[in-house]
Formats: sequence, structure tokens, C-alpha cells
Amino acid sequence: MSERASIDYSNEACQRIKRDDGLVMTTIRRYTFRDFVDAISEKYSDRRAYTVLGKEDELSFSYRRLAAKVHAVSQYLIELGLKKGDRVCIFAESSPMWMIFYLGLTSIGGIAVPILPGFSSREAIVAMKDSNCRAICAQKKQFESVQEYVLENRLMVFRVDDLFHIPAEIAEQIGSRYTFENAPGRDITNIRFNVKKLHEIPLEEKDIASIIYTSGTTGASKGVVLTQMNLLRNADRAVFAYCISKPGWRVLSILPMSHVYEFSLGHLLCLMSGFEIFFLGRPVAVSILLPALQKVRPNVMMTVPLIIEKVYRNAVAPLITNGGKFEKLYGNRLTRKLIAKLIGSKLMKAFGGELKFFGIGGAALDPEVMRFLTLANFPYALGYGLTETSPHIAGNGPKTHCYPYVGKPNPDADMKLIDMNEEGVGEIVVKGPQVTAGYYNNDELNRESFTEDGYFRTGDLGYFSKEGYLLLKGRIKTMILGPSGENIYPEQIESVINNMPYVDESLVIGQDGGLHALIRLNVDLYRKNLKPEDPEKSMEEYVQSLRARINKELSSQNRLDSVELQREEFEKTSTQKIKRFLYPKRR
Repeated sequence: MSERASIDYSNEACQRIKRDDGLVMTTIRRYTFRDFVDAISEKYSDRRAYTVLGKEDELSFSYRRLAAKVHAVSQYLIELGLKKGDRVCIFAESSPMWMIFYLGLTSIGGIAVPILPGFSSREAIVAMKDSNCRAICAQKKQFESVQEYVLENRLMVFRVDDLFHIPAEIAEQIGSRYTFENAPGRDITNIRFNVKKLHEIPLEEKDIASIIYTSGTTGASKGVVLTQMNLLRNADRAVFAYCISKPGWRVLSILPMSHVYEFSLGHLLCLMSGFEIFFLGRPVAVSILLPALQKVRPNVMMTVPLIIEKVYRNAVAPLITNGGKFEKLYGNRLTRKLIAKLIGSKLMKAFGGELKFFGIGGAALDPEVMRFLTLANFPYALGYGLTETSPHIAGNGPKTHCYPYVGKPNPDADMKLIDMNEEGVGEIVVKGPQVTAGYYNNDELNRESFTEDGYFRTGDLGYFSKEGYLLLKGRIKTMILGPSGENIYPEQIESVINNMPYVDESLVIGQDGGLHALIRLNVDLYRKNLKPEDPEKSMEEYVQSLRARINKELSSQNRLDSVELQREEFEKTSTQKIKRFLYPKRR
């Protein structure tokens, strides 16, 4: 068993409450969404909870106003006939309205089925059918992709942009008489509610809050069942563990709320702490993000590795590698940290200059990028987890890095390794209050996913240091068995490839008993700097030339037998992990 991370209870943003079972909590008296809404509205009252940036006026909600809208939604859903246990799909981009609807639904025992806004029509309908949803809360683009299914099955329709209920007789005319965004309906946040009666509705910590259908790297989507306890306790325990914060900190939210990482740590945790959460109000693009960073000057951001890795490869790597002006100084161990801090200070300014916590999760961070951020004293924090673990089960804070480890298990995670090899690498399994009870309507998968003694099998390979730090090695399903029976972890090879000049990303697969790499270049940067006469031919030749350079940095068992230029962008999940199942091992 690994060593547990210590908890710092000096965080003034959180009122400490000791339960009968001895657990110290933040503002929440019980791990239910009704108690959550009551607690944050009482403690933070007129502080701003949400702000949406816009071209003209900004839209803001105080914690008190947020709670009032949540109560109104709860009241309306009850009057509409929704009962405890009814499933409702939320299919939309992130916004305060998304959260208001979610909280209004789960506060009366309804079950939210958050669907990633990038899901295809087929993927979304699979989730809606499997969960047997009674209603949908959506935006125009997402609604139109499932409109036929919604109308055929007479689902109740809510518009997330303004939280209007669109009656069935009007929803049926969308596309002919009405457009979705202008269809008339009723504002469900502006009705009378009786808080006392709402609180009389039975609600337990063990009640299901969400069924989340994953868009994973291995293929078929599956519905992960998460309770109110799973989600709220996971966020609550992380409040104390990694960073001392203050109410009023500013958060810039850029990831989809329908992904549990952003929902739990980017919103539940931040609302528990009294932060103000900003949305861009438009799709994320560099032209919008950079000005927003300077305007908001966020103290907190939750991101995925791809974001910071692209920043590193486009803005940092050219300065410290392959003839960059700081290459010699960075290569000298006596001056390396000084150069890293110099570049890191400019990086901080690009992110607004006031970052305290830059969370990175959803996938493994490139070790070379991790090494630079550590040397630069950039306030990044690593997190490891899965949808099935609500999600956080290990990590570190901005001041507790241990390169190249992801960190220590969080206070609730009973974690160990099984089926270890001679190097001490084994599958990570975990048990705890944040772990799912299983998959919805999938008994066979549930049997496969838990050990006989009740631990959830993550499918990830890891190693523990003597001090209890966790090092991720890769996924069991992606591990390649070498010709002599050795274990080859493609993620480690990809890290070397991705740090070659002009490489954007890569994927290593098994082929004919050897290793083959698909390599995607940063085409714009390549053409701008090298100005080739025949770009296509030049890139082909360049990728082939990389194989010898890559192999020099790899052990004999990890060396590539062939490489190939990947012309199209890799297809990815919502957390920007490549969907490996679309690029299968070839024999």
C-alpha cells in the first residue's frame, strides 16, 4: 500500500465540519447536491460564482442567485412530473446554465446523463437509449443531431441557453415553423418555489447523480454510474490536499463540463472554495483565449496535457533545443534552472501573470515538458484518475512535484498494484468512496472491472517509489509484447518522438513483429521555417530521417523499425487523447 498524501486544513476558504464518522469536510454537511447548493449559497452569498465573457455585456451570477435559479429549476421539474431516478440528458457546451440545470435536477434525485458536446448523433443516441432518458437539455447544434430520436420518443425538451422548457407541440414544429434557438417556451428559472417542500424530498448520498458515457481511447462507449457521494466527496477531499486558496480566486474554464475532470475539479471544487468561474462564451480558439487570459488573469485553470505540450513545443522548445539561443545554457546543469525560470516567467505572463494552480489531467504529461515546468517553477499540478473514480485518485500540488512521478494517492484512495512484473510494474487498482459502483446495464463488464476483493481495475500500469509516489507507465491494452517477451510501453517512445523538431504528435503501434510510428508534423511551422519547394515530399523525407535520430535515444527493445507521415489529424477524445482503437496493431 502506498503512503497517503497529507491534508492541510489551514485553508480559510473552507469552513471545516466534522461529521459523526470523524471525517472533516468543507462547507457541506452531507454529500448531496442539495446540501452543496445550500452550503455554497450560505457561505459565499453575494460573491460572484459565474461570469460569461461576451462582446458586449458580461453575464454574472452570484452564489445566492445561482441557488435561487437552481431551486426554481427543481420546482419546475417536479411540477412537470419528473421523479427521483428519472434520467435526463444534458447535451451542450459548457455554461452556467448547464450547471444550474444539473444542480436543479440532481437536487430532487433526478439523474443527469451528461453527453460530450462533440459526440456524434449515433454516439449520443446510444447513450440516450441505453439510459432510457425522459428529457433532453440541449443547444441548437446538439439538439438538431438527435432531433428525430427526441421527437419520435416524445422526450421533454429544454433549451440550455436560456433554460426554457419547449412544449412538445412547439418542439414538433422546430425545423418547419420554428428554429430551435427562437422556439417559444417557459423560463424554468423564473418561477415561484417552496424551499421547505423541496427539502422534504428524500435525497441520500448513495443516490445516483450521473451516468456518464465515455468517449474513450479503446472504442465502445459505456455508462459510468456515479453517486452524489462519489462526485462531491472527491471534490471536497481535493480542496485541502494540494493548494491553500482564498475565496474570490478567478478560474478560467475551457474544458467541457460533461467530462468529469472539469465538472468535479474545475467546478465543484472551485464552487466549494468560493471562486469566480469565467467562461469564454465562445468556442476555444487562440484568438479568443489569449485576450481572455489577460482580461481574467486567472488564478486557477484546469487543462489537458495537449494544451501545455503545444505551448512548450511551439514557444519553448525552439529556444532550448536544436540551435536555439538558450540551448547551450539550458544544456549546462549549472545554468539550466536559471534559463528555465527566465522562460517560465514569460510563460506566466502569457497566462495572465497570476496563476496559482495550473491543473493538468485527463492524460499523461510528456516527461520532458514536466521536467521543464518543474525547473521553471511554473505552478502546475498533476492529477491522475478516470471517469470511474470521479475522477481524482492521485496527484500533486504546485509545490509538491517529484519528477517524473504523477504524485501520491489522494486521502481517500486505497490503491495498490497487482500482477507486478520483475521491475515492480503492475496494474493500478483502487478502492474508495470515489469509485463507481459499476457500469449501467452492463453486468459482464462489471464482473471484468473489479477484483475479487472489490478493487476497481484501472487498466493503467504503474510503479510506486519507496516514498509512495506513483509513476504511470501506460495502458495494459496499449502495451506491446516484444519478440523476446519484453514489455514495450508505446507512450514512452511517443514522448521521445514528440520532442523532435516540428513533431506535433505521434502514435506507436506493433507491426509485423516490429514497431511502427505514425508521426504528425506541425505543418505550418515546418513550412514557415524551412520553406521547402515541395512541402509534401520534404515532409516525407524529413519524417524518414527522424527514425535514426529517435532510435539513438531509445533502448534496443524500443527502437522503431519504420515510420510514416501522418497527414490527417489523429482522432481524439474530449481530453485530447488519441483514439488508439482507430489505429490498430498491425501484424
